[in-house]
Amino acid sequence: MEMYGIDQLGIQASQVHHNLCAARLVKKSLERGEATLSSTGALSVETGKYTGRSPYDKYIVDSPAVHDRIHWGSVNRPIDRRVFNRIKGDMIEYLNGKEVFVFDGFAGADSKYTRKIRVINEKAWQNLFIHNLLIRPTEEQLEEYGEADFTILAVPGFKCDAKKYGIHSEAAIIIDYEAHFVIIAGTSYAGEIKKSVFSIMNYVLPVEDNVLPMHCSSNMDPETGETAVFFGLSGTGKTTLSADPARKLIGDDEHGWSDDGVFNIEGGCYAKCIDLEEEEQPEIYHAIRFGSVVENVILDHETREADFSDRELTPNTRVGYPIDFIDNAEIPGKGGIPKVVIFLTADSFGVLPPISRLSKNAAMYQFVTGFTAKVAGTERGIKEPQPTFSTLFGEPFMPLRAECYAEMLGERLEKYGTKVYLVNTGWTGGAYGTGSRMKLKYTRAMIHAALEGKLDDVEYVHDALFNLDIPQSCPDVPAEIMNPRDTWKDKEAYDLQARELAKMFQDNFEKKYPDMKKEIAAAGPHVDNIEDEAAAM
Repeated sequence: MEMYGIDQLGIQASQVHHNLCAARLVKKSLERGEATLSSTGALSVETGKYTGRSPYDKYIVDSPAVHDRIHWGSVNRPIDRRVFNRIKGDMIEYLNGKEVFVFDGFAGADSKYTRKIRVINEKAWQNLFIHNLLIRPTEEQLEEYGEADFTILAVPGFKCDAKKYGIHSEAAIIIDYEAHFVIIAGTSYAGEIKKSVFSIMNYVLPVEDNVLPMHCSSNMDPETGETAVFFGLSGTGKTTLSADPARKLIGDDEHGWSDDGVFNIEGGCYAKCIDLEEEEQPEIYHAIRFGSVVENVILDHETREADFSDRELTPNTRVGYPIDFIDNAEIPGKGGIPKVVIFLTADSFGVLPPISRLSKNAAMYQFVTGFTAKVAGTERGIKEPQPTFSTLFGEPFMPLRAECYAEMLGERLEKYGTKVYLVNTGWTGGAYGTGSRMKLKYTRAMIHAALEGKLDDVEYVHDALFNLDIPQSCPDVPAEIMNPRDTWKDKEAYDLQARELAKMFQDNFEKKYPDMKKEIAAAGPHVDNIEDEAAAM
């Protein structure tokens, strides 16, 4: 009897459920007491202690085959394979006699670069989650599936003995690139499974296929097929801004850029739910229905209606759903060569312009810098927005050196003439706590203008401090918000805050990228630019 890799691992399960449909997984989840149903039919779960990613519990197995490629440090921490195998073995023993759920799916919508991913779950609801997030095989593809390229073993009920294994805590997320295996123990947060798939693809695509993996959303014009990509960390609007009813959604979070164009790595979406409103984000709002999985959203005890403003469990409330729950999704998720690249940042200082144009070198600078503010709840311990520099707008998931990814981006920008804009979805009129968040309707208007070429011929002013070119007008956007200094009542306070942030950019770049090409380093913010300008006056 085919046990879908379970027998090879030595798991003596009481029952193995393979690629169950959404309805059967929902039924199993309810029968096992793992979840409840919301008023719209979505499966509602609570993830317990871990309501976000746990970056200090993530490791990569250090082996000769991968050692020289990995960018080791505080993000990519090494662990000995003997420890990995010990934890894995104990997880397998823990599963003996239990029901096990297996999902065989795909990562990568372009068949040239697809990887077969097998996910083995202890929880039925987590199996439904990854069923939603990966690309689901047809019956014919499933019959011909064979061996997986990578296997992920997710067992939240197994709590690690940190002292026994010499690790950080009861949770462990460990990738063995050489063995093509991932273990996730001690945490029920489903985002760890999704991001483990991304971490896999961020290694294999550039190393094996010369494809640039990107932490971005992507959409396309339904008439012309012109494609745009949106880089940004959680909370910057990447999912929201790409879910545009006027455009076809290719994907909301993870993509590859090959010589043929852009393709979605996933088959679903993982959207934030906090303060979700039907009017502002109708596509996401209506995707919360039967078959979707919501994490840590508080439901009314009687009506089972969701309170999306409730932060009792976490501000990082989430929903995972298949991409075809979005009416205008492009299936399969493939588009052409990007015409426009958007870098999204949530500037908690309130000093960056709402939109600015970048040269190729400035784009590479901003790409490796990845400035934004961590939004509350995305990681454990983050209670309010904090300024951060996350390399490539996705540092926790990028195992190779930043230069590898940046050079691939620069080559593509130059080859295809792709335009790049930096868009601030953060604060205006003052810093966080004083100013206000940029209005979504204005951000949408600016992005539409960039995509439609309406910012090509307008007047630009160069900001010497941040090395940005700022458009002075944009259709459907008040001119007074285009230059951030104009939105501050206290201009001196703006100047001080702007210099402080520019200095942070400089210090971060000099520390992280001392060997980066000079022309890229020169394309970023420089306090000296202002001082030199003042001296010349």
